[in-house]
Amino acid sequence: MATVLTPPKLITPAGSNSSGGNWNGFGGNGFGGGGPEARGGRVPARTYHTGMWMALVAIVMLFAAFTSAMVVRKGGSSDWTAIAIPRILYFNTMILLASSAALEASRRELAAGMAGRFKMWLYAAALLGVGFIGGQLVAWRELASHGVYLSTNPSSSFFYLLTAAHGIHLLGGLIALFYLVWRAPQLASGLKKRVAVDVTALYWHFMDGLWIYLLILLTVRL
Repeated sequence: MATVLTPPKLITPAGSNSSGGNWNGFGGNGFGGGGPEARGGRVPARTYHTGMWMALVAIVMLFAAFTSAMVVRKGGSSDWTAIAIPRILYFNTMILLASSAALEASRRELAAGMAGRFKMWLYAAALLGVGFIGGQLVAWRELASHGVYLSTNPSSSFFYLLTAAHGIHLLGGLIALFYLVWRAPQLASGLKKRVAVDVTALYWHFMDGLWIYLLILLTVRL
């Protein structure tokens, strides 16, 4: 009499599905739960804020190191000759403060559901940010026209270093601003996460405070 062999029953691991899915269902992360897709694709807003605060702490540490180096170099040498700060820097400061105020107004209008005013203030913030960068370039050209370059003396070296480092970080914020401008219709209609506006505003306001600190550092004679 022939013996019929029955295939062994496969034991399905917990969390898998019968349609060939992975160990944790579609979008699982392999650590006992589904990934962002399995949970609806939502990333908590606090995650973005935490990431931004960590980035800001790193920037603070960088400029603290620059400040320490400047103080040590200034106090331990006899070749330090303070340069005349271009007056346009004060005008640039007003432009940057106005840009920050415009962005804050834009954020508040978005929260109030005023789509048109949200976009108007957002565009103004971005244009003023571009104006600040342009003004910084004018300040550099003014110094160069007076024969003050990066290697002229330690004072000019730190001026170019600090303003360039701030400008590079500000460009990152400007890119974020233009991303918001590009996504403004979706943001205004609620189709995109508005946390991007809050995080960008936090970064932009921080750049304001950092610039004021640098301006004081460069102008005060210790």
